[in-house]
Amino acid sequence: MGNELRLRPYQDTAADFLYAHDRAMILAPVGAGKTAITLTAMQAMLADGHVKRWLVLAPKRVCTDVWPVEAPKWAPDMKVAVAVGTPKQRVDAFAGDAQVVVTNYDNIERIPGGIGPFDGIVFDELTRLKNPAGKRFKALEKIIGWFKYRWGLTGSFTSNGLEDVFGQCKMVDQALLGRSKGAFLQKYFVCINREYGEWAPRKDALAAVMDAIRPATFVLEPGEYQDKLPPLNVVEMRCNMTDRLPYEQMKKDFLVQLDGQQITALSAAAVTSKLQQMSSGFVYNSQSLAHEIAGKFTPIQEAVWFSYHKFDLLHDILEGNQRDNTIVVYNYKEELAELRRRYPHAVTIDDPDAIARWNAGKVELLLIHPKSAGHGLNLQYGGNKMVLMSIPWSLELYEQVVGRLHRGGQTAPVWVYVLLCNKTIDERIWAGLYDKRAISDMALDELKGPKE
Repeated sequence: MGNELRLRPYQDTAADFLYAHDRAMILAPVGAGKTAITLTAMQAMLADGHVKRWLVLAPKRVCTDVWPVEAPKWAPDMKVAVAVGTPKQRVDAFAGDAQVVVTNYDNIERIPGGIGPFDGIVFDELTRLKNPAGKRFKALEKIIGWFKYRWGLTGSFTSNGLEDVFGQCKMVDQALLGRSKGAFLQKYFVCINREYGEWAPRKDALAAVMDAIRPATFVLEPGEYQDKLPPLNVVEMRCNMTDRLPYEQMKKDFLVQLDGQQITALSAAAVTSKLQQMSSGFVYNSQSLAHEIAGKFTPIQEAVWFSYHKFDLLHDILEGNQRDNTIVVYNYKEELAELRRRYPHAVTIDDPDAIARWNAGKVELLLIHPKSAGHGLNLQYGGNKMVLMSIPWSLELYEQVVGRLHRGGQTAPVWVYVLLCNKTIDERIWAGLYDKRAISDMALDELKGPKE
């Protein structure tokens, strides 16, 4: 059976790179077709007898909504089983005759009966393995030696700093940066606070690390695919609180009186979180109530509203766009609750067949959280507009959620409206994303190597 779809030239080159390398990483921004590239290379490796069976690790929603959908398009001769769900469903997927088994990272410890005949593994969204001290990393480390072929897919190694690179590279090939995180830090970083384990990169560390991993990394440069995508327009939409006093009180005193309640932040980290909530017009009052069992307490969290400035702005945007199909990105459960109160017809991504209905153009408002609508999801067919109610601190989450619309298959210019409350922590978070983007861009430039 022939493959009806064809890779673009830059994707073909990337697939060839994977085929030629036992241990490799694809660094390609959102929407560049990493899944299509990898499926093509995987099918070729199976057909030529290099690999007997593939294991794919991916975020849960990508396991269920991306790999089984994309595989028939790009690798029609390859049988794929999804090992997600009940224990029986997972066991059946592994015990079957599928050449590819796809499961989520949290199932690593529950892979039934070991890894069986697998000799190839793909890490879809390699950044999930950036923490060598994490449970999933340690569980995977016990079985990783069985896999001769290891491929990692990512949009950015350095979304939160250069330190993230080590864990990702170790899982693909520890020859790249060594086997010890401590030795990696000593070589490329300077300890600036031993008590808190804070490290700062040495001069030229970025260039040195990128130089070390370059032989195993294929970098897809933006210029090679950007002309294939419609324009991306990111628009800052500014608004003001109707009453700034509560925000300023929390910022100064770590507490505020609202609606007859005293709301307190117990630490600097807590006040940062509460200030972000307040930039959206509400704040959580967290309390612990005595439990019927002695010595136990039940935590409760109540939202107290004092301003609806962002929701008023959202209304203006939706009306101005004549209620065109729009994705609204929320950060807090209370934002979701208010969206549902105002727009009862809105659909969440967890609703039955939400993705299919959105892509069919049958959903006017799709409500998503950055963590549940990231890696690999195709939402580009149902609309071209997105509103971010609150900004995620993570550059990776921001780029992934925007990339749900701005990716291959999108035919219209994409409009992303970022709601920013003036003179609040929103401005600091937004500026911080630009700083992280600068680090990521520098890493990309270093990986490209010297210009010929």
